[in-house]
Amino acid sequence: MMLNIKLVELQDSSEDYSNPYPLAFVLGTLFVSGLSLTNSNISKFDLPSIFDSINLLSFKSDALETLTVSHSNWDNVFVSMDQINSIGQVLYTSHALFLIVATFMTIAERKAMGSMQRRLGPNRVGYYGLLQPFADALKLFVKESVIPAHSNKALFLFAPIISLITSLLAWGVVPFGAGLTLSDLSLGILYLLAVGSLGVYGPLVAGWSANSKYAFLGGLRSTAQMISYEVVMGLVIISVVVLCGSLNLTDIIKNQTSVWFILPLLPMGLMFLITIIAETNRAPFDLPEAESELVAGFFTEHSSVPFVMFFLAEYASIILMSTFFSILFLGGYLLPYFGDVDILFNSLSGLSLGIKTCLILFIFIWVNYTYLPHIS
Repeated sequence: MMLNIKLVELQDSSEDYSNPYPLAFVLGTLFVSGLSLTNSNISKFDLPSIFDSINLLSFKSDALETLTVSHSNWDNVFVSMDQINSIGQVLYTSHALFLIVATFMTIAERKAMGSMQRRLGPNRVGYYGLLQPFADALKLFVKESVIPAHSNKALFLFAPIISLITSLLAWGVVPFGAGLTLSDLSLGILYLLAVGSLGVYGPLVAGWSANSKYAFLGGLRSTAQMISYEVVMGLVIISVVVLCGSLNLTDIIKNQTSVWFILPLLPMGLMFLITIIAETNRAPFDLPEAESELVAGFFTEHSSVPFVMFFLAEYASIILMSTFFSILFLGGYLLPYFGDVDILFNSLSGLSLGIKTCLILFIFIWVNYTYLPHIS
C-alpha cells in the first residue's frame, strides 16, 4: 500500500532547501514512530498544519532509501507504508540496543565495585551473574507503582519519560564509524546541546509533581547543578569547535586523524571529564540525590516502572557522555596510528569507539567508588 501525502503550497520561494533541516531527526522520530504504530488503513495525510514551517524533512540510512518531504516541489509525494515501518523499526531497534547496553552497564559497575571492595559482586543469576540486570528489571516491573495521593499524576508519570527520551534522542547524531550514523547533521554539536538541555525538565518536573519536600529539594539541586555545569561544558565544546571549524561530529573526528585533541587540549579534556560526571549527578557530585538527607533526591516517590525509566535514563546518559568525550578528545572511531582507513581497519572502527567509551565508563565507576568527598 502507498501512503499519499498531499502538501499544499504556502508561498513561492527561490531559496535552496538542499540541506537537511537541523530538527529533522527529532521531528522525524516522532513522526515515523507515530505512523509505525498505526494501521495500514491510512490512505491520505495532510501535513501543512503540522509541518508548515519545515523546509525539508530527510531520513537517511544505509539500509534504506532516502525519504524526503519537501515543499519546493508541491504535487503529491508517495511514500511506501512498508518503508515508513522499516524506518520506524530501525529507530526502535537502535533505541532498544542502547537500553540493553545501559542495563549491562549496571552489572559492569557492580562487578567493578565488588572488585575494588574485595568481594565478588552479583554471581548467582546466569553465568558470571550476567543475567542479574534482567532479574532486577523483572523485580521492579512486577512491583506496585505507588503514586502519592496529592501529586500531579500526569506530570509525575511524564517526568521519567522526558528523561529517558532525551537520553536516547541524542544518539541519532553519534557517528559509530565512517558513514555509520542515523543522521549526520551539520549542526550535530548544537543538536546534542539542545537535547541535553531538555533533559533538565525531567528532574525538575519529577521533583515538583511529587508534592514531597524531599523530592522537591532534590529536583531543585539537580536542576541547578545541571544548568551550572552546562555552561562549563559549552565553553569546552566551543574550544573544540573553534579548533575544527565545524559543528559536525564526523568532521571533528576526521580532524583528529593526525593527533587526538586530548594532547593539545589536555586541560580542556580534564575539565570536560569533570563536567560530564557532574552533569550525570554521579559521585562526588551526587548531592542532588543525597541519600543521608533527601532519601533518593528527585525520584524519591517514584517506584516500579517510573523508577526503572529514571534508572535507565541515568545510565544511558553516562554512556552518551562517555561516547561524547571519546568523539571530542579521543578521535572517536579512529584507530591509533592508522586514522580513518577504509580497507582493512574500517570494520574495527565501531570497536575502537567502544573501547574508548568503556575506558571513560571505567573512570566513572572508579571515581564513584573511591570515597571522594562530596562536592556541591
